[in-house]
Amino acid sequence: MNPFHLAIPVSNLSKCSEFYNKVLECKKGRSSENWVDFNFFGHQLVIHQKPAFEINEKHISNPVDGHEVPVPHFGVVLEWEQWENLAKKLKLNNIEFIIEPYIRFKGKVGEQATMFFMDPENNALEFKAFKNIDHLFEK
Repeated sequence: MNPFHLAIPVSNLSKCSEFYNKVLECKKGRSSENWVDFNFFGHQLVIHQKPAFEINEKHISNPVDGHEVPVPHFGVVLEWEQWENLAKKLKLNNIEFIIEPYIRFKGKVGEQATMFFMDPENNALEFKAFKNIDHLFEK
């Protein structure tokens, strides 16, 4: 699988850089005074300083499996054990979850562990793991 590239705007480069580097343990790559690259679980995430960036406080969501899933959001599909370890680590770091870590579609095709939380700039993140990775795109 080819790595994706995602660039997102942030108003506080330092605070977001610390979050992705220290909390999510994403290794820093190239940077300048206006942007920072991260190895986001094998993908390239770039945070770009954007002065006067307006953070949208009103969240849009869609109902999924009894939860309100924030839209837009991004994240990574991890291996099950990686997901469990990240969930524990985030709880230890007192991360406030939008949707607490849980198992979605239990016993069905597409059974997955999932959790949602925000970065310091209010970007919604989802991390998930599939019981059977072959079901990633199954109906």
